[in-house]
This record gives sequence, structure tokens and C-alpha cells, in this order.
Amino acid sequence: MTIATFDRARLEDALLDGLPDLVAEVRDRLAEHWPDYAAFLDTDRDAVVKPAELFVHRLLDMSIANLINPATTLERADETVRRVFEEIGRRQLQEGNDLTRLLTAFQLGARVAWRHVAATALRLDFAPDNLAALADSVFVFVNQLSFSAANGYLQEQIDDAMARERRREDLANLLLSGRAGTEAIRIAAQQAAWRIPATAAVVIYSDGDQEHAGTLVARLEPGALPIRRNAVVVGAIVPEPSGPGRRLQLSRELAGMGAVVGNSVALAQLPRSLEIARIAVRLRNTGVLTDDPVFADEHLDALIVWRDEALVAALRDEMLAPLEGETEAARERLAETLASWLRHFGDRQAIAHELSIHPQTVRYRMARLRALYGDRLDDPESRARLFLALEWPGP
Repeated sequence: MTIATFDRARLEDALLDGLPDLVAEVRDRLAEHWPDYAAFLDTDRDAVVKPAELFVHRLLDMSIANLINPATTLERADETVRRVFEEIGRRQLQEGNDLTRLLTAFQLGARVAWRHVAATALRLDFAPDNLAALADSVFVFVNQLSFSAANGYLQEQIDDAMARERRREDLANLLLSGRAGTEAIRIAAQQAAWRIPATAAVVIYSDGDQEHAGTLVARLEPGALPIRRNAVVVGAIVPEPSGPGRRLQLSRELAGMGAVVGNSVALAQLPRSLEIARIAVRLRNTGVLTDDPVFADEHLDALIVWRDEALVAALRDEMLAPLEGETEAARERLAETLASWLRHFGDRQAIAHELSIHPQTVRYRMARLRALYGDRLDDPESRARLFLALEWPGP
């Protein structure tokens, strides 16, 4: 006896009639260890009926194919079944359920289903070879369903992670736009699952290496928001950079990356932190700043002086103009001595120690400088300008 068309119809009708009992037994078996799944079978019967009916139809298709050609292997569920169970897997993640629990519940359901299918087939006097085909089909099909559900679960994880990352990028762009109000930031932060900090800073990479820029963000703690430009990661927004232990943590995370950390500001001032970080990047790339990483708030004086290189060069040319008549070697010695004199408030012994020269040499050089600069050396404003010109000579 084979599963002929008439026999299939009899078995199919009997199995469909027995579905309520099958679902009820699965529910009872799930109740002890998976009460949420059991409750789902009780309260969402309409959502259960379609997959159950698909199970019956597909099971019989596979059994007939197996009897006709025992070598046939059907490794993938058909498209309709696959989509239904992928959606079940997606819903499990959305509801916060664990994938392992779902697959274990499937195994329990498979055992219960086989008992019902076998009992029904025996009641209809199906031959042993038909029962073997049914058994094989039940467990192959359940494996297919498990694979489809797992695939849906994992795909939902990927989609959820991608959506969350997009929301985090959108939030970063919003914060850096300078046009977002408090409520807009609150809503965007809630959607991105980002706890709003009191302060934040912008971290950007200094040499433009895209691979390293992506690594930079990966090194930072999960609270960092990625900054992208043209689909490329160029930096991040880090929360509470001045909190206890945070500077040491950032130093370790960013070590060797050539990164620049902007100053810590309130969220509304983040565009300013980005602007300051960009100035620091330029100064690091030209050799004015050499720390790794660079913390901009430790070099605000250099940033102020070097924000416009042309202005610094003009100031230096103006303040060192009295030395132009000297030889190159003399200019270097006199400029070095003048800078030390300004640093040490005219202390001749300290100047001599710093420059490793005799105090009398200091006296001689200062006499020459006074001859060149005159009363300007006694003018506080002129001394301040000289200090700026000599202390930041450039890379």
C-alpha cells in the first residue's frame, strides 16, 4: 500500500481534524518550562493555525516525494513555509525571547507532532513503509522549520543592529548640526537607545586613514556615537569625557591611533568641539602637536595661537624684525636668549642654566637685544607679543 491520492486525502483530513488536539498537547507540554509559548498558543490560535496547516500539507508532499524516490532530499522548506517560520523567528527576537528556547520548543513540538501523525496513520492502516516515510519527513521538515526560524531570528538581529546604528548616526548628525532643540535630541536619543550625558566631546582621526578611523570607533565604549561622512566613519561623539577615570580610559582606547579628542562641552556646543578638534588635527598633522592621542583642552593656548597660521607668521615677522640685520647664527642665539629671558622673568642665572652658557654671556646678549629692541623690552604688551612669537615657532 502506498500513499495514493485518495489515501493522502484521508490522512490529510484526519491530521487537520486532529490539529486542535495536537496544539493542545504541545501547549500543555510547554506550560511547565515555556509558559510564554504556551500562553501564545492559547491566545494567538489564529497565528498558530496557518503554520500548523502548512506543516500538514508540506509533510505529506515530502512523504510522497520520499516514497516515489527514496534518494530525494528536500533540504529547504518551500517559500511560503520558509517565510512564515522566518517571521516567527523575527517575532521571537522582537519579543525578547532567546533563540535556544525557541529551537528547544520546536524539538518538543516535533516529538508531539510525530506521535499524533503516527497514531493517525496507524488508525488508517498505513503500511510500515508509509510510516517510515512519514517519520523521515516529520523530522526533516522540523529541521527545515527550525532553520527558517533561526534564520529569521538572526536576520532580525542584523536588521535591528543596522537600524540602531543608523539611528545612532542620525543622532550624531543631529547633535553636530547645531540646530536641534532639547526635545528633538531627547526623542532621537530615545530611539537610538542612547543615554543623554551632561557633556560630550568629538573624537576624530588625524591622518584620514579610513580603515583606522573605523577601528577608532570600534575601540571606544558602546556609548560612543559614530560620525560618518559619505558613508565613511570619520570619528565619534564620546559621552562624559571628563568624568572620573575617563581621560585615562580614552588614552588607552585611542593609543597609537593618531586621534584627537575635542574639548568637553554641553551637547548644544558639540559643533564647537568638532571645530576645535579639526584645528587640533591640522596642528597634529603639521607637527605642532605631537601627543597621541591629542586632548585639545590641554593645548588651547597652541590652538588659539595657531588657529590662523598666516597671523602667527605675520606676528613673528613683526616681532623679530629687529634681528634681521644680524647673521643667521646670531639671530638664532639672540632669539633663543630672548625667549629664555621672557620665560624666566629676566633671571640671569636661570637663563644661563637653561642655555648652558656663562651668565656673562647672558649679560652680553641681553645688552645686544636691548640695543636692538630698546624700550620695547620693558613694555608689558610688547613682551607678551614677543613671547607668543618665540614660544610657538611652528613645526
